[in-house]
Amino acid sequence: MSNKTENTNQKTVFSRAFLIYALSGFFALLIIYKLFSIQFSEGEELREKALNLAVKYIDIQARRGNILAEDGSLLATSVPRFDLFVDLSPKTISQKLFDDNIDSLSIYLSGFFKDKTANEYTKILKEERSKGNRYFRLGNNLDYFGMKEVSSFPIFNQGQYKGGLIVVQNDRREMPFDLLAKRTIGFIRDNYWVGIEGAYDSLLRGTDGKRLMKRISGKNWIPVDDQADIKSDDGKDILTTIDINLQDVAETALYTNLQKHDAHHGCVVLMEVETGEVKAIANLQKNSDGSYSEAYNFAIGESYEPGSTFKLISMMIALDDGEISLDDKINTGNGKFKYGKQTMTDSHEGGYGTISVRQAFELSSNIGISSIIVKAYGSNPGKFIEGLYKLGINKPLGLELKGEGIPYIKKPGDRYWSGVSLPWMSIGYELKMTPMQILAVYNAVANNGKMMKPMFVKEIQYAGQTIEKFDPQVLNPAICSQKTVATVQSLLEGVVLRGTATNLKNAVFPIAGKTGTAQISQGGSYKGSGGTEYYASFVGYFPADNPRYSCIVVVNKPKNSSYYGGSVAGPVFLEIAEKIFATQVEMRQQDTVVAKNNDPGCMYSMLRSVNNMYSMLGVSLNERINAQPDDFIYINPASDSLQYRVVNQQGNRLINLKGMTAPDAIAYLEKNGMVVGLKGKGWVVSQSPRPGTPIKSGMKVTLNLGPR
Repeated sequence: MSNKTENTNQKTVFSRAFLIYALSGFFALLIIYKLFSIQFSEGEELREKALNLAVKYIDIQARRGNILAEDGSLLATSVPRFDLFVDLSPKTISQKLFDDNIDSLSIYLSGFFKDKTANEYTKILKEERSKGNRYFRLGNNLDYFGMKEVSSFPIFNQGQYKGGLIVVQNDRREMPFDLLAKRTIGFIRDNYWVGIEGAYDSLLRGTDGKRLMKRISGKNWIPVDDQADIKSDDGKDILTTIDINLQDVAETALYTNLQKHDAHHGCVVLMEVETGEVKAIANLQKNSDGSYSEAYNFAIGESYEPGSTFKLISMMIALDDGEISLDDKINTGNGKFKYGKQTMTDSHEGGYGTISVRQAFELSSNIGISSIIVKAYGSNPGKFIEGLYKLGINKPLGLELKGEGIPYIKKPGDRYWSGVSLPWMSIGYELKMTPMQILAVYNAVANNGKMMKPMFVKEIQYAGQTIEKFDPQVLNPAICSQKTVATVQSLLEGVVLRGTATNLKNAVFPIAGKTGTAQISQGGSYKGSGGTEYYASFVGYFPADNPRYSCIVVVNKPKNSSYYGGSVAGPVFLEIAEKIFATQVEMRQQDTVVAKNNDPGCMYSMLRSVNNMYSMLGVSLNERINAQPDDFIYINPASDSLQYRVVNQQGNRLINLKGMTAPDAIAYLEKNGMVVGLKGKGWVVSQSPRPGTPIKSGMKVTLNLGPR
């Protein structure tokens, strides 16, 4: 009984196992069949459905903010450009709409793009429609008005979902003023932004949005619906300190000069003295075709041995330490002097002999300046270096713009310090600074000792409203004592009046500055296979008696037999300064003495002529005029009693000549060394330059004559 039961149970187990295996095999066969069916029968249709159902979000790039000049003019802006595609599928454009309008559309497209005939457009569009092309490229890089015009063509005017036109917007960065200040404004280089674009990239770029896209075929995607977009947050606008008019003046003057001297490259920086605002910055480098363009920001990034422009700093330290007086005498010998095994020379052949400290600076005597510093600090050169460090010139200025060159001011004990380092450093060698760093020091002198941080950006704006404003920053409230400031200011004026920059002294306003002519180190030597090459520079400020702007000009490797700073860089400085002075009314008013308006009938004349006139009229003056016969007298007969005053001819400013006779005016001007130009006949009714302008020998004065 038990055996029978056991056999029955075994049969039941085997039956159930067989059923399970059979069913498993059956389902396995069904799965294999379905896989083959999907792969070879239904696969194409299913793949197409999968592609059509695929959706994703893509980034909508935020509109990059504008970079503006100080008056709001656009320096860099993002301009929308549009790529156009067409969904030619019958599911989008109905057959009737397509057939009724394809010929008209082709005519419009041919007339707009001018790349194919109307028949060619008709043929292409029909072929692409037969293929079911849902993303046919129609045009690219269209401006807004071009995009709107194409959108109005037959078929397309029915909208994206009936007319099939797909518009994809891309922003392109443009600079309305072309190359002006291009390197400072910035652009993309090696996949990252440089200049102001790079320094303020996080503010300019804004926050990207999202757009829902669906795949229509292959790698082609189209927007699903504008309402599904996550809007982007546009970037902020940057208001710079750049004055576009002054930028144009600086760049034009530099470009002309570089061409004239066939120089390799050069830079100009114009800074407002009181605030440190950079009003213009130009960097030009010679191209292979002989033209010049902005490729590198030399003013900020190029550290070089400045040469003689550094002598101001040496003098400042020695004066502040009480080591020298301007009247001290120095024997510069025959223009050659040996420090160790190295010979230092002066540019003046035969030397200057015995001269004063003031003359050594004004004439830019290498031997004179180095002798001063070696005598004062030879036994303790570390004290001189401490003075440089105290000034702060051993550190970068901390500019917002990337790429500022690192100044190199070594000290005793450093690897490359030697017994001749002190004299050579005193005249601007064996150390390195950038043009901007040099200018910051000169600007501080013009600013009565207060060193300002060079400033490129004034405000951050959004939708025309200021959201952040930047104030001028003081790097050093006093680079030296006020007595030293006044002394070095007089030295810089002396360079123009009596020294190496006398070609600038005939400007209609006083200029203060220093020339620099530095040899360029070439592989450890200052003389390469092609001979000695130079940096020519001039740095200073104007007007010297009430400084408004400071400026540095550096020209690298000038040719055509001229390389001195005064003759190469000085004229660029002068051209920039004179154009600024001529175009800024408030600056001319600042530099002139306020003169009383002349009442009708007033006149100027020499005392001799006044006495003769009153004698002929039988008029006796109630008091004796205390003046010399050749002195000029201002007469105002419009008052109740005769009034007069003596005009001081020996003053250093131009008097008001209105009311003078032409001979009297000419006599006064020529007596003071000026050149006269006349327009019209009669008495002086106006003059140029204005009354109060500082008198310079050889200055031209134009007199406009007319009836009184």
